[in-house]
Amino acid sequence: MVTTTAPAATTTDAKLLRFALRLDAIGTGANGLLYLGAAAVFGGMFGLPAALLYPIGVFLAAFGAVLLVLAARPAISKAAVGVVMAVNVLWVLASAEALIAGWFPLTALGTALVIAQAAAVAGFTALQYAGLRRA
Repeated sequence: MVTTTAPAATTTDAKLLRFALRLDAIGTGANGLLYLGAAAVFGGMFGLPAALLYPIGVFLAAFGAVLLVLAARPAISKAAVGVVMAVNVLWVLASAEALIAGWFPLTALGTALVIAQAAAVAGFTALQYAGLRRA
């Protein structure tokens, strides 16, 4: 019996996928660093608790670094990209839930931020999916 694993995308056939991962890494990492550096200010501006923004900032900065490493590998694991896409989808769903359930007393700017971030993450995921299909 022969077993197969999900193939990896090589450098030559994964240009769109690498671009999508790098774009996600830059946006995610920058967002995380902003949260870490200005959580108290952002908390007041957006109606989000600074105590929440610090751990989210750490997660986003680390996730961005992981995405950069993944994009730089000679062969990109399709399974790893699937995990990245799943995390992104969970982010979008959690953002929608936060808005619908009213988890936080968001300001108008905070509501716009949550919507914009969810849209950006959905866009990253769509690009990653397209890149994965091409690879």
